[in-house]
Amino acid sequence: MVSAVENMAANSSWSAFGKATDLRHRILFTLGLLIVYRLGTFIPVPGIDGAALREFMESAGQGIGGMVSMFTGGALGRMGIFALGIMPYISASIIVQLLTSMVPSLEQLKKEGEQGRKKINQYTRWGTVALATVQSYGLAVSLEAGDIAADPGMYFRIACMITLVGGTMFLMWLGEQITARGIGNGISLIIFVGIIAEVPAAIAQFFASGRSGAISPAVIVAVLIMVIATIMFVVFMERALRKIHIQYPRRQVGMKVYDGGSSHLPIKVNPAGVIPAIFASSLLLLPVTISTFSGNSTSPVMSWLLANFGPGQPLYLLFFIAMIVFFAYFYTFNVSFKPDDVADNLKNQNGFVPGIRPGKRTAEYLEYVVNRVLVLGSGYLAAVCILPEILRGQFAIPFYFGGTSVLIVVSVTMDTIQQVQSHLLAHQYEGLLEKSQLRGKSGKGRKKRSPARK
Repeated sequence: MVSAVENMAANSSWSAFGKATDLRHRILFTLGLLIVYRLGTFIPVPGIDGAALREFMESAGQGIGGMVSMFTGGALGRMGIFALGIMPYISASIIVQLLTSMVPSLEQLKKEGEQGRKKINQYTRWGTVALATVQSYGLAVSLEAGDIAADPGMYFRIACMITLVGGTMFLMWLGEQITARGIGNGISLIIFVGIIAEVPAAIAQFFASGRSGAISPAVIVAVLIMVIATIMFVVFMERALRKIHIQYPRRQVGMKVYDGGSSHLPIKVNPAGVIPAIFASSLLLLPVTISTFSGNSTSPVMSWLLANFGPGQPLYLLFFIAMIVFFAYFYTFNVSFKPDDVADNLKNQNGFVPGIRPGKRTAEYLEYVVNRVLVLGSGYLAAVCILPEILRGQFAIPFYFGGTSVLIVVSVTMDTIQQVQSHLLAHQYEGLLEKSQLRGKSGKGRKKRSPARK
């Protein structure tokens, strides 16, 4: 008789994917909203001088232009309605999460379940509106200072602000809809699509530079090897786990005695995923963008920021590393893995770590383990994000190549594939249950024959 596992393995094909109607609808829904996002990046903000914008972007340099394109899908280079991208929402999430861990009333609100989560999400949305308003005003003033506005003045500023804030809020809504009704994390997929959309043009430009002699063939081969090695390294580290042995004692339910079992508590080397890299990049993105668009009219402060916090600069790299390490620890202990909550759950399930008392001692042990694991995890994140920046500056690669983009693409791809596999697995389980129920009904009405008498 074929086992359930063998049956599911045999059905893991395109035919099984075709039968999973709900999964197919989710994927089509996600693709539809992502297409809407890509179309929006080509709709320009009213009042922009297209010729001046193209001339400016050609002379603005590849560093900031490529970094901005990574998060906006080229919308800022074309001054589309999604020019601010999803960064205001991410920045608002950072602020709200920081306040949640510091303000007791917000921390209590977070423990109230679904209602508290909705309230915190509402605060995040209002924070997104506030940040997008400030950023859009700064960008509008910078466009006027850079002689990119066709008709500068108060009307242009108001129109630009309304358009950009509305675009950001629409992107936030798209991300929430994809997360709720589609497949994968909506915010991450929007950034993922923005990166992928710029890859073909970057590759074409890279090989064109090689044909023209601007880049030597050895550099081209080295960059390709580095990209492949980075992808392999990211996949390996994202799948790496630290397993903690968990023991369950014997228990008695009624008259039955169940033997104790054992399992493992998996702790990822990088529990925070791609979030620290995105958070750190979002903090570095805005001041450099405004400084770049302001052109020669920047204030001394903005000039200093542009000189010292541009891609590849020492202060930029140091601040980037510090922010990645900080957010790796902050996001892990406040969002993705809370030792106190995990210890309480183990205690409620009568599970314990051998040699460690349940409760507070277990929480301290888990915190100790995660702290040690995060030394490797945050170092891995910093290395993947920083090393391509340094090599890009050394080899003078004429397009933006960052480890953050590789990290985002690989992590989001792995997460989306895992969700697709989970939906397929659930669909196959439902199919097996339906078959077992039908067999039970068909055998219900049959009467057993009595043995024939001799």
